[in-house]
Order: sequence, then structure tokens, then C-alpha cells
Amino acid sequence: MAAASNILKKPLTAVSYKIQQHRQHFTFLDSNPSPPPPPLVFDVITATMAATEHVVEGESEEERREEKENDQKKEDEGEAEEEEEGEEEELDQEREGEEEKLDLEKGRGGAIVEEKALERIDDQRDHFHVSMLQRLNPTNPLRIVINGGTREATPSISHSSRFQPPPPRSQPRSTPTPQQSVTTLNSRRFTNRISLLLFMVHMVVAVALVCFLIFKGIQGLIEASNPAKEKEKRILKFFLPQVEVASLLSITLAFAWQKALREWPLFMVYFILWCTFFMSLSAGILLICFQNPATDGVGVCFIAFAIGNGLYACWVSQRIGFCFNVLLKSLEPVSKFPDLNHPAYWMLGSGFLWMSLWILAVVGALNFYFPPLIIIALVLSLAWTTEVMRNVVNITVSRVIALYYLRGMQSNTQFCFQRALTWNLGSACLGSLFVPAIEALRIVARGLNLLEGEDEFMFSCAHCCLRVMESIFRYGNGWAYVQIAAYGKGFVSASQDTWALFEREEMEPIVDSDMTSAICFLTGVCSGSICVIVVAAWTAKVHQPFIATISLLAFFVGYLMTRIAMALPHACVSCYYVCYAENPENRLFDKTIKDRLNLIKSGRDVVATPRVPRRFRR
Repeated sequence: MAAASNILKKPLTAVSYKIQQHRQHFTFLDSNPSPPPPPLVFDVITATMAATEHVVEGESEEERREEKENDQKKEDEGEAEEEEEGEEEELDQEREGEEEKLDLEKGRGGAIVEEKALERIDDQRDHFHVSMLQRLNPTNPLRIVINGGTREATPSISHSSRFQPPPPRSQPRSTPTPQQSVTTLNSRRFTNRISLLLFMVHMVVAVALVCFLIFKGIQGLIEASNPAKEKEKRILKFFLPQVEVASLLSITLAFAWQKALREWPLFMVYFILWCTFFMSLSAGILLICFQNPATDGVGVCFIAFAIGNGLYACWVSQRIGFCFNVLLKSLEPVSKFPDLNHPAYWMLGSGFLWMSLWILAVVGALNFYFPPLIIIALVLSLAWTTEVMRNVVNITVSRVIALYYLRGMQSNTQFCFQRALTWNLGSACLGSLFVPAIEALRIVARGLNLLEGEDEFMFSCAHCCLRVMESIFRYGNGWAYVQIAAYGKGFVSASQDTWALFEREEMEPIVDSDMTSAICFLTGVCSGSICVIVVAAWTAKVHQPFIATISLLAFFVGYLMTRIAMALPHACVSCYYVCYAENPENRLFDKTIKDRLNLIKSGRDVVATPRVPRRFRR
């Protein structure tokens, strides 16, 4: 027994000595300022110590049990017979030999287990720094990832509890801060469906009416009596060619204006202002020279407009420099999109074909009941249709330019054109129906505000009208087409959001005094006046009774076709203002608008657009 105990104590003493060395090593690590090992190392150490203590405790209990058995056996041997002592002693010796072998095997097994555990501790201590660097959490370098979990590195623990893992602490994971949802740039829903439905119904009715009236015109040529047939032939001979020529001339002038405005913006601003004045004045004088009541009335209207145009040109002369800078800067992205004019080509081609059929329908209306009412209905239908065509071009160009400013994208013009003809067509229809009327009434209200004088009644009426129009303009304005094109918003919501951006950046005085819309409008008037001069001179040579009617029709056609082509520069300027209001720090914008704002705030802008005084606002 003593020999077995000595043999067993040797491996246990060696194991205890190694464990004491490792305890001293971890005590040194506690005092060392280097980072402590991860919790996994503490787990391995604790498990190894528990296994070793369990083996030692098992061996101690086995020794006590064997001593008790030996004492009991000795007492039994004293009471047994003497002849059986020899046999019992032999059996006891054999049993003790077997127990000694078993104890030696157990001691060696415990030592082997302890040595393997200590080797694992050494390996993990050696590879601690490498594993820590390889398994850092990518979102937070101070958090260590172990077995798919995230644990924070904790400071060194006390000596009494250095072999116990630190208590788990529930720490929230570092997650990125959620950003505000950005309005989608690829909306797939139809805007203003009711307006779209009304326009489609209107187009169906208009196409049916035009086809019916063309049929009536052809029927009048074939089946009518000689006087009616002669009248219709005379209309086709002296009416149709002039209007067709006016359409082609207006298309040519439209692209000439657009090209010249893009090439020489400063010169063309002056030229359009004064060329419109002279052309409208010349058209009025020419019509008056025919000495016909109808032509005299039309001529007086042209002369009155020319006088107003001249006054406007003198009034805005100090704004031309700013208008030139904005045009020059806003037209810069056009060169990056060579096909940006293609939608205007398609719309002008479609407009020319529809206008040719429309003129034949007007001729056929003369052979139907209530010709004046039918012609008025056809004129209103043509005005709405061509205005929708213009705004389709406006929305297409606005989307291409707005995405370039807001996201730095070079969009496909054909894709933007398809969106304008499908998803955003309802907004174009609604805006085409109301924006021209709202802007015209707003101009009238501003004119009343300028002419108020000292009359208290006129003072009250002028501010009342201007305040009403300002409120209406907030819910429907031409600036809305930029956000309709970019974000797919409805017309009313886009108008409100756009005006809110202008108010946030205090840009209302700038956008109210913008000359671009006036320049595009005067370009259409100038083209119409040129068409009137050409058509009136031609008609005076062939058939004078048609001069007044053909002059009005030629002006109407020339104005509408030119406005379709001039939608491109108008859309570019609108995008420049709206995108600047949305992100003034964009590197694509210079200090043109900012300097103008500072000039207005300092009171050095002496040509301010009439607005409602602040004391009359809520």
C-alpha cells in the first residue's frame, strides 16, 4: 500500500506543480497591462481544473474506501479459523496487487489528461493575439467575435476570481442609424388619373368629331349643289394653303429661336424682347392698312400688345444680366444629351399632322350646323392638345436634367419620354388645363397692383386680387413639372412641395421675377406675328375677305408650334431653380442665385416684381 501510494503521488505532484506554474503565469498576466485573453481561454482553464480536481478527489475517496475494506478484512481474519489465514492472506495479496495496478493506471490516466489540458492552454495563449486580430468585429474594432457571437473586451479581473469567466453583460449591438426614406425616382403609378381619363375621353371625342367633319367636307364637295360646292372649293383653295404654310413656318422659326438662344443667350434675350415689339406692331399696322372692320379690330389688338411689350422690355432691362447668367448656366447640361431635342421633334411632327387634319375639320364645319360653336370647340380642343404636347416635352427634358443635377445621372431620353407619355401624362393634362389661366390671371393681378395709385378702392381690390392669385398659384404653378418628372408626384402636391422649397430658401422674389417664361411666351408671339404678316400679305393678293380669319388662325398656329419647341430651354431653367432650392450646396451650381438673393435682401434690387405686402399676409 505504501509503495502504491508513493507511485500515485508522483504523477499527482507533477500535475499539481504544473498547475501552480500556470496559476503564477496567469497572476503575472493579471499584473501585465497587455489585453487579457478572451473569455474562451478562461472557459478552457476552468474546465481543465474541474476535470483535474475531479480525478484527484476520486483517487482520495478510493484510497479511503480501500483502507476501510482492509481494516474490515483484518477483523474478519482475526475471528476466522487459523487454517484459513494462509488462504485469506494469499487472496488479500492478490487483491492488493490488482488494486495497486488499477491505482497506477488511474494515476497515469489523470496525469495524461492534465498534461493534454495544459498543452491546450499553452496553444491558446500563444495564438491569442493572432486570433483576436483575425476575428475583430468589422462594425466595431473593440468588439471580438467568438463562435458567431459578439463579446466586448473586458478589463482584467481580480485574483480571487481570475479563473472564472466574466459575467455576460447585455450590450446592444452597434447598428447604423436609419436614414430618412428618399422619394423614389422611378415611380410606377399614374398621376392625376381623373385628368388623364378626361383627356383621353376628350381625344376620342375630338378624333371622332374631326373625322366626321372631314367626311362632311368631302361630302359637300361631291354631293352639294353648285353654289355650296363653289364656296367650299374657294375655301380649300384660298384658306388651306396659307394655314399649312403658317404651320411649317412656325416650326422652322421655333427651332431657329431655340438654336439661337442656346448659342447666343445674351443677344437673343434683347433680340426677342424688341423683335416681338416690332413684329407685333408691324402686324397690327399691316392689318389696319387693309381698311376692313375685321382686320382693323385684329390690328388694334396687335398694336396694344406691342405697346405693352415695349413697356415690359424697358421695365426688365436691369434683369437681363441675371437672366443671361441663368440661361447660360442652365443650358450647359444640354450638350451632354445629344438626343434631348428628339421629343420636341416627335411632338412637332405629331402636332403638324393633327393640325392639318384639324384645318380640314374647320373647313368641314362650315357645311354643318352651328359652325361658330363647332369652330370654337375645335379651337379649345387644339389649344389643350398642343399644350399637353408642350408639357410632355417639358416633363421629358425636366426628368433628364433634374436627374443630372440631383443624382449625377445621364438618363435615357427615350425612357424619360415614355414615362412622360404614360405615368406622368395625367399631371401634364391637369397642368395644361389650369396653369395658363392661373398665370394669366396672376399677371393681371400684378398689373392692378402696379396701377393702384392713391385710390383706396383700387388699393383694396389690387391687393385682394393679388392675394387670391398668390394662394391659387401655390397649388398650381409651372414649376411643379420638375418634381412631377423627377419623383412622379401629382400636380397639386408637386406645386405645393416646389413652392415650399422656394420659401425655405427665400427664393420667391427670384422665381417671381424670372424672365424665362416671358421670353418663351414672347418667342411664340413673335413667330405668330411673323406668320400673320406673311399670311395676310399672301391672302390680300388672292382673296381679301379671308384676311382677318386667316390672320387669327395663322397667329394661333404659329404661337402654339413655337411654344412646343421652346419647352426645352424653359424646362432647363426650371430645373436649375428647383434643383438649386432642393440642394443649394450641389457643386453643379455656382453663386448666381446666391448673389442675387443677397442683392435683393440688401435692397439694391430696384426692379422688384409686385408681391402682396407682408402686412396683408397671414
